[in-house]
Amino acid sequence: MPAKVDVVVVGAGFAGLYALHKLRSEGLTVQVFEAGDGVGGVWYWNRYPGARCDVESVDYSYSFDEALQQDWDWSEKYATQPEILRYVNHVADRFDLRRNIKFGTRVTDMALDEETLRWEVQTESGDVVSARFCILAVGPLSNANFPAIEGLDSFDGGVYHTAHWPHEGVDFTGRRVGVIGTGSSGIQTIPRIAEQAAQLHVFQRTANYSVPAGNVPLDDETREAQKANYTERRRLSMASGGGSPHEAHPKSALDVSEEERRAAYEKRWELGGVLFSKAFPDQLLTVDANDTARVFWEEKVRAVIDDPEVAELLVPKDHPIGAKRICTDDRYFQTYNRDNVHLVNLRAAPIERIEAGGVHTADAYYEIDDLVLATGFDAMTGSVEKLRIVGRGGETLNEAWAEGPKTYLGLGIAGFPNLFNLTGPGSPSVLANMVLHSELHVNWVADAIGYLDAHGAVALEARPEAVADWVKECSERAAATLMPTANSWYLGANIPGKPRVFMPFVGGFGVYGRIIAEVAAAGYKGFDVIEE
Repeated sequence: MPAKVDVVVVGAGFAGLYALHKLRSEGLTVQVFEAGDGVGGVWYWNRYPGARCDVESVDYSYSFDEALQQDWDWSEKYATQPEILRYVNHVADRFDLRRNIKFGTRVTDMALDEETLRWEVQTESGDVVSARFCILAVGPLSNANFPAIEGLDSFDGGVYHTAHWPHEGVDFTGRRVGVIGTGSSGIQTIPRIAEQAAQLHVFQRTANYSVPAGNVPLDDETREAQKANYTERRRLSMASGGGSPHEAHPKSALDVSEEERRAAYEKRWELGGVLFSKAFPDQLLTVDANDTARVFWEEKVRAVIDDPEVAELLVPKDHPIGAKRICTDDRYFQTYNRDNVHLVNLRAAPIERIEAGGVHTADAYYEIDDLVLATGFDAMTGSVEKLRIVGRGGETLNEAWAEGPKTYLGLGIAGFPNLFNLTGPGSPSVLANMVLHSELHVNWVADAIGYLDAHGAVALEARPEAVADWVKECSERAAATLMPTANSWYLGANIPGKPRVFMPFVGGFGVYGRIIAEVAAAGYKGFDVIEE
């Protein structure tokens, strides 16, 4: 492995793989470090039963190579984890990416040399590499959140976190299983575990909104039509709010008749997925508009749950629909009609401790053989925080972000020249299609490097005032919506002690793309272009 490269990339998920391919094709030397033993990022680690993407497969895929788009056939509207992982491995092989990736290698330290403005990168394995540029492709949903529950370490049975699922799978046949958490991973895996387990106890602290995925197999005719229209589909996606070719109803939810509104919601419900929260343009802007979607959703969900008392517990009361990411499911709510499934309301009786044979809540004891932690992630910043990144004046990135992440465009950080964080805070991030978002960011970074080289410059560094203005703009845009009213991981609310800052850019994927393009076209306005 070379001791000096142009670029070090941390992570070999969708963003890291494309960064390697794109920058290598520009003639740069690139070294990727990946903690896992294979490519795929979140799709390498998250192998729990029922794991599936909530963006349509045809959209949740690379657009940079037309032959790849035409050659690959997705089997379902919403791909499962195994199929997505096969796709990512196909891309790695097709473009010969593995030769520049060191697997099973976790980056620990990055330090800026203020004289040369190069970065020294160190790994747990003892590698030391000097790079002109560092790209963090660690993903906003990659640092698993393990709950601090008394006695968890004393549990005698199997303990499985959805984000670190055994590659060989887990057989719950005849077992008494407890699942802690009813966010996205819990909602996806609970129906699958219920089909196997003798008894399933679901420990729910917070009810969440979920919409049936509406998943269907894709036949040849459908695939051919999608591929024939790929150019336009991608154009619409890049200009859209969330990176897929969805267009909301042109009017306010309050400016149409009850009949027209219900028809629009019904159509979106039948199509399935997270875009139910965007059926009308103002659903996340006013409570009155949001209530029209909430009432429709409640009617649908209550109708499929046999026990009204269970339904009452499964209907969220603490946030507007869509203010947290809507989950997508496959008969999740119907699962509670099964005799072997029991919902435990942690709001009424929290978990007090776990012991060798089970879980104690404030009012009961549950004997359990296996425990599944569907407790999500320290999102957006968690994986970056695990790295010791030292910038100008010896300041670490964690110190710079002690009160919450501060970026310019989500790409630049004052005091950390030539360090680029992909699809993280200050960008649309998890509010958009992460594959196209990765391409957008990587292409911008590649163009920026090309600009520096063409102008005999060595570094690009965000100006403090540009960072302050962008943080303010992101905050003001979020405050104009209902999004910050939910205690969501968008705010870091699921992590004790984490600063409460709404981290994604809510202005829309297309709007964001235009903003960063305009900054580049203006000679990287808001950045210092540092010459030798």
